Amino acid sequence: MNEKRTLRRRLAVDTLLSTSGSVAAILLMRGVSDPVPGFVVLLAWWTGCAALFSLAGLLLTGNSQVVMRYASLRGYSRLGRALLIKEAGMIILVLAGLLKLPSTTLAVVALLADLLFSAIALFAPRILVRSVRREEREIHAATGRRTALVAGIGRESIHLADESEASGRFSVLGYLSNNPADAGKVIGNRIVYAAVAAEDIDALQWRLGGVDCILFPKGGDRDRPRETESGKAADDTSIPNNDAMTLLGHAVKRSFDIVLSSLLIIVFSPLALLCALAVKWEDGGPAIYSQERMGRGGKPFNILKFRSMRVDAEAENSPALYSGDDDPRLTKVGKFLRQHHLDELPQLWNVLRGDMSFIGYRPERQFYIDQIMEVNPRYRYLFQIRPGVTSYATLYNGYTDTLDKMLTRLELDLYYLRNHSLWFDARLLALTFLRIVGGRKF
Repeated sequence: MNEKRTLRRRLAVDTLLSTSGSVAAILLMRGVSDPVPGFVVLLAWWTGCAALFSLAGLLLTGNSQVVMRYASLRGYSRLGRALLIKEAGMIILVLAGLLKLPSTTLAVVALLADLLFSAIALFAPRILVRSVRREEREIHAATGRRTALVAGIGRESIHLADESEASGRFSVLGYLSNNPADAGKVIGNRIVYAAVAAEDIDALQWRLGGVDCILFPKGGDRDRPRETESGKAADDTSIPNNDAMTLLGHAVKRSFDIVLSSLLIIVFSPLALLCALAVKWEDGGPAIYSQERMGRGGKPFNILKFRSMRVDAEAENSPALYSGDDDPRLTKVGKFLRQHHLDELPQLWNVLRGDMSFIGYRPERQFYIDQIMEVNPRYRYLFQIRPGVTSYATLYNGYTDTLDKMLTRLELDLYYLRNHSLWFDARLLALTFLRIVGGRKF
């Protein structure tokens, strides 16, 4: 009974959504035309016919029998056929003269707008729900489990690792052995780490980005798997920092990133081409510079920039931080690009791909993350969200060229994380735009 009620309710909602698209279409037609005699009567007939054909299309294509209609491409296809049935009915009534419009041109405009607005009304909520659920899975994968090591490499330890991972409560990083000879072995897809003394566990804590607990297999006087805190607490200076943005907020933010990055890539493509040609012309080196950074969930990605330094800027294979406009590694073109933030235009592609967002925290290299986490392991909480082209910390702390500045930046990034919201992002994006337009450095 409850399922039938749910099906009827969703059928009614889909009919209402499709009809609302038709109402918007006929109102648009009225807005672009001269006064239409008898428009109120036309609006009533158009709305009624749209509702009737929408319902017929949903029933004929079986949409009324599917509860999880947003879950698959097959569902989208079924919904598309229902929409075509509706529009075919509306076209027939217009051609038959039962829905009279002032001219053929306005009739075409109304029908095309009907198709477009009805499609948006029906598909947009489904895509949004799908995005919310995807964000939920990604956030859960990044933050919903406790990181753990399993003591031992025997059969019981392997079984415990598989069981703990399957429970959804733990993310098992590997096995812990007290035999140094076992270090580096791989069991299944998990690495064996050696820890003979307490300081070895501390070292693993920083190396792995924080380990919440060690799981011990059954045995001896233990009746069940036991959890013990490993070495130093993962966060010994503050309570854990959780992402404050809702799942709906994440979906809206990602949709905004996709739309705005796509638009800006088109708008700035001529400028990007000029920047690329200028970089190439100066010294003949590659125009785009790619560097590995750590992103959401601690996963590496390649950040893109227009190259602003000499090709051999890090030839010694030792990472070095940008030290400002007087950095001797800067090229003339690169200095100009840096000053006006044009070197970051290629990051629009990172945003479109989902590696980054417009607002987040500035992504860092693993080399420096390791140094930061030796002092403050709370950096790992930033992995809950996508890094950004700009950030709260960048606006108020500027570029970082020392470890102390990195630690200050981390505190600002964690503040942003705790206050993460669409409104906060909008303010930061507006402030970034104003500072760039005003020529202020940050």
